[in-house]
Amino acid sequence: MDIEDKPELEVDDAQEEKFHVIPLKGMFENWFLDYASYVILERAVPAIEDGLKPVQRRILHSMNELDDGRFNKVANIVGNTMKYHPHGDASISDALVQLAQKDLLIDMQGNFGNILTGDSAAASRYIEARLSKFAKEVVFNKKTTDWTPSYDGRNQEPVSLPVKFPLLLAQGTEGIAVGLASKFLPHNFNELIDASIAYLRDEPFVLYPDFPTGGLMDVTNYNDGLRGGRVKVRARISQIDKKTLVITEIPFGTTTGSVIESIVKENDKGKIKIKKIDDNTAETCEIAIYLNPGVSPDQTIDALYAFTQCEVSISPNACVIINDRPAFMGVSEILKRCTDRTMELLSWELRILLDELEADWHWISLEKIFFEKGIYKELEKKDYDTWEDQVTGIERRFDPYRKKLQREITRDDVLKLCEKPVRKISKFDIKKADEQLADIEAKMEETRYNLDHIVDYTINYYTHIKEKYGQGRERKTEIRNFDNISAQAVAANNEKLYVNTDEGFVCTSEGLKREKNKEAYTFVADCSDMDDIIVFHENGTYMVTKLQSKLFVGANVIHVDVFHKNDDRTTYNAVYRDGKAGNPFYVKRFAVTSITRDKEYDLTQGNPDSKVVYFTANPNGEAEVIKVQLRPAPKLKKATFDYDFAQLAVKGRAARGNLLTKYAIKQVFKHDDGVSTLTARDLWYDDTVRRLNADKRGQYLGAFEGDDRILQIFSNGDFKVTGYDLSTHFDDDMVEIRKYDPDDIFSVVYIEGETQKMYLKRFCIDKEVKMNTRCSFIGEHEAAKYLSSSTDVMPRLKLSYQVSDAGNSFPDDEVNVEEFIGIKSFKAKGKRLSNREIESFEWLEPFEPEIPEPTEIPEPAETSEPEESPVVEEPPLEEETSSEKKQGGEAIQMELF
Repeated sequence: MDIEDKPELEVDDAQEEKFHVIPLKGMFENWFLDYASYVILERAVPAIEDGLKPVQRRILHSMNELDDGRFNKVANIVGNTMKYHPHGDASISDALVQLAQKDLLIDMQGNFGNILTGDSAAASRYIEARLSKFAKEVVFNKKTTDWTPSYDGRNQEPVSLPVKFPLLLAQGTEGIAVGLASKFLPHNFNELIDASIAYLRDEPFVLYPDFPTGGLMDVTNYNDGLRGGRVKVRARISQIDKKTLVITEIPFGTTTGSVIESIVKENDKGKIKIKKIDDNTAETCEIAIYLNPGVSPDQTIDALYAFTQCEVSISPNACVIINDRPAFMGVSEILKRCTDRTMELLSWELRILLDELEADWHWISLEKIFFEKGIYKELEKKDYDTWEDQVTGIERRFDPYRKKLQREITRDDVLKLCEKPVRKISKFDIKKADEQLADIEAKMEETRYNLDHIVDYTINYYTHIKEKYGQGRERKTEIRNFDNISAQAVAANNEKLYVNTDEGFVCTSEGLKREKNKEAYTFVADCSDMDDIIVFHENGTYMVTKLQSKLFVGANVIHVDVFHKNDDRTTYNAVYRDGKAGNPFYVKRFAVTSITRDKEYDLTQGNPDSKVVYFTANPNGEAEVIKVQLRPAPKLKKATFDYDFAQLAVKGRAARGNLLTKYAIKQVFKHDDGVSTLTARDLWYDDTVRRLNADKRGQYLGAFEGDDRILQIFSNGDFKVTGYDLSTHFDDDMVEIRKYDPDDIFSVVYIEGETQKMYLKRFCIDKEVKMNTRCSFIGEHEAAKYLSSSTDVMPRLKLSYQVSDAGNSFPDDEVNVEEFIGIKSFKAKGKRLSNREIESFEWLEPFEPEIPEPTEIPEPAETSEPEESPVVEEPPLEEETSSEKKQGGEAIQMELF
């Protein structure tokens, strides 16, 4: 029953006088709205003016009250803050710790917890805090602060603090109110100042978050911090060796404990295979992950991002209080408003300063006139009847000098002058007064100039803040574009795929445990429980479906395997009969890259009674040679012949194929394995996402096939040879990437560790070097430093020398590197470039290698009769059907899933 449907309560006159009846519905409407408004305005959402929630503002005000330059017990700060905050000591203590952990406004002493591990702070009686120098300079100014009574009326608290900095964006904050939430991500200190200066100069700017935990971040969908925006944050994961990964930075909002827990959970599910994990985090993050033998480090890194808290998505929600109302506003607009408020506060401070300077100038000028012109002698005259007459007489004595003053002379000014003791009169220094007036006038001129040029003054203020407090506040979170990681592609193989071709069932190892007739199942491949499988039948139909513990896929299965979307390397070779017995046989090669899941397709033309008589799946486009045996028939000249699939191009899955024979086939079997017919794969390196790709994005590396490799060179003088799998990860300190060629000659200039002199070495990287292992070509000494390298065949170096201690200067030298040093092992030390101290060097245009002139080949003697070339008879087996001509061999693309 609804409230309004209930009968009204009958109350007699006596009860009416004693009680005041309020309908329950009205109580809900009014009280709930009051409560919701209170939580939004007084607890959860920050104000636009200073970027602080009420509890944060009260804590800072209380700390400023107690501030004497020394640390105060947090318990004392909490107790003093309770004069202003009515919600208990726990909320104050927690808010103070969180404010201190942002490392901007509060200096800490003691255990304030750890944002990396999530450890809580010690009890408030054991830890101490004080305002930072930055907070004292930027946050407080009693002269520009508006005040309001506290909740009990006993004290005055600030309505908002005069913060001259975009504090809300620098610290970030989060709050949940009633029906409303606010979430600001922290931004970089220096970048905020640069953006404020850019705004004042009417220049464009852009703001992105920067997290204290570091990591990697994709801000493609940040949306200026508004609702609906999102940032992806990843941990920074490095590969130490083939069996060890280390996490050195974690995503914002996570802890080392939560990250490790998520990794262990996915390891238990089988999606990731690790041997053990150690948490060595102290001042900096360090999570060591040890892999099982045979597990790919690159695939594991992708799996960590796909399944664990090594990658998280954070959704900002920029909501602030403006004029006692919540408002949604982007971070760019908030920065503009904070900058405008900073300029307004600075202007206000300058006006206050100008008023104070004018007051000082006025008073010193009065004193000077009072003593220099002898007006003080009026105090010694006995001609006045009363004190009032004497003061009036003194005022009249100032009449000739009023025009020299900038303000009117008031009675209070005169009375204050009359209070000067006689010793003050005797010690008054006119010259010192003139110096003070000149100094004040100079300050007044400067202040007026700053007021007239308030924008430039504000820019100088921000520049001063950055120079004074910006050191050590460089960006910690690296901005990148993330590539999309397919969870199916990176999931570890935690299942095995089996097939029963007779009954048409497929199952996993888990499903096989429940089967009674286990001998009927054949092992197919290792897989994961997230994989799709592709199934081909004898009638030519095939489909892609989701792997299940047990699944009926249809009778007469000829092939089943794990399906990889967009795999254009796996090629299927097939011979099929088009329709009923007696119809011709066709041969085709095709790839299945993308199709709709659970939809049935046909590799034949779909005619009834079609049948596949030969089928192979080739993961690298291999083209075998088959032997075809025909059934006896009239006029059949040749009952057996070979067919090479290499003669047939790979076409779309819907193509008919080429006619193999019009006669009935008795048997088809593989005669020779053959080789891959696919061309080498062109690869590019995209520095934005630090990944290889075949989509022509970034730096072109070359065409790769077979055992080709990639060479990486690092800033510390290391190199590493890896494969060219698209999932390969690249370290952050990589400075050069290229296709590996064992014949490439590297000329390297480096600082030798022991002597600290500049050396030159030449070497080739042989094929025996270990794959996926860092090796150094500048030695293991810590002081060694890699400078530059060249792969020119005949490079040249230009050397410039320092002036000697005796003041001698030396001309530049040119070094022919090929003549200077021979090619040796990359482990060789090399040769010192010069006995003189080298100031700089430069690679010049290399010498052109000499190309030998071609030798003349004598023409063969003419013969009387030319030899006839043998005639090769081609079998008429490669007719292209009219259907194939129409399709032109183009693959028909269909949407997958």
